[in-house]
Amino acid sequence: MNIQFLGAAREVTGSCHLVHCDDQRLLIDCGLIQGAPADEARNRTPFPFAPGDIDAVVLTHAHLDHSGRLPLLVKAGYRGPIYTHRATRDLCQIMLRDAASLNEKDAEHENRRRQRQGKRLVEPLYTRNDAEKAMHQFQVFDYDVEKKILPGMQLRLQDAGHILGSAIVELWLEENGQTRKLAVSGDLGHAGAPILRNPEVVREADLVVLESTYGDREHRAWEDTLAELGEVFREARRDQGNILIPAFAIGRSQELIYFLKQHSREWGIDQWTVFLDSPMAIEATEVYARYWKLFDAETSRRRKKDGDPFTMPNLHFSRTAAQSMAINRVRTGAIVIAGSGMCTGGRIRHHFKHNLWREQCHVIFAGFQARGTLGRQLVDGAKTVKLWDESIRVAARIHTVGGLSAHAGQSGLLNWYRNFERHPAVALVHGEPEPMDALAKRLRLLRASVLTPEAGERIDLLSLPRAR
Repeated sequence: MNIQFLGAAREVTGSCHLVHCDDQRLLIDCGLIQGAPADEARNRTPFPFAPGDIDAVVLTHAHLDHSGRLPLLVKAGYRGPIYTHRATRDLCQIMLRDAASLNEKDAEHENRRRQRQGKRLVEPLYTRNDAEKAMHQFQVFDYDVEKKILPGMQLRLQDAGHILGSAIVELWLEENGQTRKLAVSGDLGHAGAPILRNPEVVREADLVVLESTYGDREHRAWEDTLAELGEVFREARRDQGNILIPAFAIGRSQELIYFLKQHSREWGIDQWTVFLDSPMAIEATEVYARYWKLFDAETSRRRKKDGDPFTMPNLHFSRTAAQSMAINRVRTGAIVIAGSGMCTGGRIRHHFKHNLWREQCHVIFAGFQARGTLGRQLVDGAKTVKLWDESIRVAARIHTVGGLSAHAGQSGLLNWYRNFERHPAVALVHGEPEPMDALAKRLRLLRASVLTPEAGERIDLLSLPRAR
């Protein structure tokens, strides 16, 4: 009985953990590796296991760094169920189809170049057909329902509060009469965030697999974050420029629209034209609206009083490429929320090309920027960036509003762990080394035995001291 860490080990993306129990094999997440081109090239590396030998998959949530290689897994021979929350299934229908479409376009673009050079052509990482096949293998759960999914394996999902449908995985394992419980945090939400509920408390486990994205820092208080946002909007209005907000299509885009609506008068949002420039984010927003029963009490109250929290008179959905290109003719008064969140692709790069060099422009980063991404370059103060082989001067004002993160900060992670009884062992994942090591130090002060496994490392659950 063991767990092997095959992704997001001492790094942030590519979550993938393999649980062995007796002769059963369960994969928790199968995420895309994101970042610099060299990192993304690793997605083509064969899986370090035979996909056909996996008995089941459990998916914590829809973000591509957790779900993005599922079509590749199915393409490589996996035929079993993919267990997840029903809202995650609906979001993955959008996310995986979009990722596959981008794969096809990237391969087409690369092959035109290779044809001119007489080189061998490449295939997409996976296609829309592969993504659709993977979707047929999804089987959905609701929160707080316990179910036997394999011999010796019992599963329950709890609300992680990160994005719609995100789940904490509770897994009860039995082998040769011995039982152990595994609790996998997935990505834990930022307590007090709008729309969704706070992460559920879990009381018991023998091993906790805990994310550590922000393990070395705290987020600003919500009041301070909202005050900072309001000041950026006022500054940008005085500068008579545009505001660009790279945003993840799922979670961050919906939060931003919610805040813009709730603070419209206070921030002067009615003086702007707001564009949600991402077909995927538009579809995801429609899914969020359908699952209103998962909203927290405050959002539910506002929905009852003010209607759909994701509509405003001056909010425009840019579904087509032509609508997106038309935005670039707007020289002042536009708030553009566009993907991708780390600026690795998507429409935000086109808006950067037309605006980054303008001193009147303001850019708001409201989420984590992984090393090697264009977003990280800008957050780190790059004076020039390269877009489509063209060097672009960065004259725009860059604002990093960390308090909007959908991840728990250090105290949120520690507080979630404090709810466990008897100080179970912890394996830290999904974090860069510095924040991971900082969180490990703080957890040890709470009497936790902490491990920071390297890629490929296994932890034998039966050899761990029982939580006490």
